[in-house]
Amino acid sequence: MGDPKGFLKVKRLKTKYRPVCVRTKDYRDVVVPRKEEVTQEQASRCMDCGTPFCHWGCPIGNYIPDWNDLVYRSHWERAIELLHACNNLPEITGRLCPALCEFACVLGINDDPVTIRENELAIIEYAFKMGLIKPEPPLKRTGKKVAVIGSGPAGLAAADQLNKAGHKVTVFEKDAKPGGILRYGIPDFKLEKSILDRRLEIYEKEGIEFRTNVNAGIDYPVAKLLKEFDAVCLAGGSRQPRDFKIAGRELAGIYFAMDYLIQSNKKVSGEKIPASQLIDTKGKKVVVIGGGDTGADCVGTAHRQGASCVVQIELLPPAPECRTGQFPWPKYPPLLKTSSSHEEGGEREWAIQTRKFSGEKGQVKHLECVRIDWSGKDAKGCVSPKDIAGSEFNIQADLVLLALGFLHPEPKGLLEKLKVELDQRGNVKAGENHQTSVQKIFTAGDMHRGQSLIVWAISEGRTAAYNIDKYLMGKTNLPKM
Repeated sequence: MGDPKGFLKVKRLKTKYRPVCVRTKDYRDVVVPRKEEVTQEQASRCMDCGTPFCHWGCPIGNYIPDWNDLVYRSHWERAIELLHACNNLPEITGRLCPALCEFACVLGINDDPVTIRENELAIIEYAFKMGLIKPEPPLKRTGKKVAVIGSGPAGLAAADQLNKAGHKVTVFEKDAKPGGILRYGIPDFKLEKSILDRRLEIYEKEGIEFRTNVNAGIDYPVAKLLKEFDAVCLAGGSRQPRDFKIAGRELAGIYFAMDYLIQSNKKVSGEKIPASQLIDTKGKKVVVIGGGDTGADCVGTAHRQGASCVVQIELLPPAPECRTGQFPWPKYPPLLKTSSSHEEGGEREWAIQTRKFSGEKGQVKHLECVRIDWSGKDAKGCVSPKDIAGSEFNIQADLVLLALGFLHPEPKGLLEKLKVELDQRGNVKAGENHQTSVQKIFTAGDMHRGQSLIVWAISEGRTAAYNIDKYLMGKTNLPKM
C-alpha cells in the first residue's frame, strides 16, 4: 500500500463529461479522459483492507487493490499484467460496467468508494498508448478445434481463453462484423468502435478466426459444425425482445429499442439504410418505454438525431438515491441512475402504466397512460400496485421505442437444430461445467444465464473456456474465472 493515509487526504473525483452542447452534435465518447497523475492520486485512496470486498463484488475477481497500488507507484506495466490476468476486455468494462466492485468497496461504508472503474480504464489505455498490448500467439497448438457461436463479450472472452490454451478457435458471427452487442447495441458515445476493433485485431493476430455473415445452424449446418469441431461454445446472447401487447401495438412508429440502436450504430459506422426501413427521430416527439440502460441509450441517440422532445417512462417507482436498510453494504443497491444521456435533456417519468397506443391513419400519435400507486400491499404483505383514480393522461408521440428487456435466446435455428435442452425461462440449460444436454456443446453468457451485465458475460466466457479445455485435454491450466 503506497500511501496509508491516501483515502484521508484525497477525495473521490466525479467523472468529467464533454459539454452537452458539444457532445450531442456527434457520437464520440462523452467522457473526458483523466490525466495519469490524477489516476495515480485516485489510486492512492485504495486502502489496505483486511478483506477487500471489491473482489467479492466483481464477477471476474479483479486484483483491484494490487493494481491500484501498482498504479500509485507508477508500475503501470505490472498493473496491466494483473488486470489482464482476470479480464479479457478491460477497455470495455472500464467504460460500460456498472462497477459492482465500487459498491462493495470498504471505503464506501463511510465515504465515497475508490474510482475503481476509471482506474481500470486508465491502466488499459496507458498500456495501449505505450505499446504494451501486443499479440501473443500461443507457443504450441493442441490440435483441437473449437467453435464459438457469437462474438459478444462472452464469446470473445471464451475465444481468447481457449486460444491461449492452444486450441484453434473459430468464432461464428451472423452479423457483418464481430462484436455482438458491443458493436451493434452500445452507442458510440459510450463505446467508440475503434476501441473494439483494436482488440479484435490483436485476437486475429493471435490466431483466432472470425467468420462473419455466417448464421450457424442455418448457413453452416449443424451436422458440419459437430463434425468439424471438437467442442462448441454457444454464446449467442439473449436476443428475443419483450413485447408490449396492448391495444394499438400494431400502429406504425412503434419499434423495439434494440432495432433502433442497431440501425443507428450501423448508420454511424457508414452503412447505408434504405429509406423505407429508416427509424429516424429527427423532429419527432419520442417516447421511450423502459427505464433501464437500453432506454437511456435510446434517449441519448434520439438527442443526437435531433428529436424535438424525448420522454422516458417507467412502470416502477423511482429507485432511492442512496442505500436503504434493505441493501446494506456490501450488497449492490438498486439506486436511481442518471446517465450522461439524461443530463442532455428530455423528461423522465416513473410509476406510469401505458394502457393503449392511439393514432391516426395507422400511425401512432398518443399513449394513453395512468399513474400507479405502489404503496399498497395485499393480504400476504406483497406489494400490490393499483391505478390512481383520476390520474389518466395522454403523452404525444410520433415514435415509440420499447426498451423492456429481453426474454431469452432466439429458439429457432441453431438451438432448435442442436436439440439442446432449455430451462424454464427459455435459456440454454447447462450444468456447473457449462456443458449442455448435448455432448461437446457448452454455453456461456446471456444465452445461458439470461439478460445480464457485460462483466458477467466475460466471467461466463472464461468459466466456459476453463471447462471446455478440461473436457478436451483432461486437465487445464486456465483460471476457473
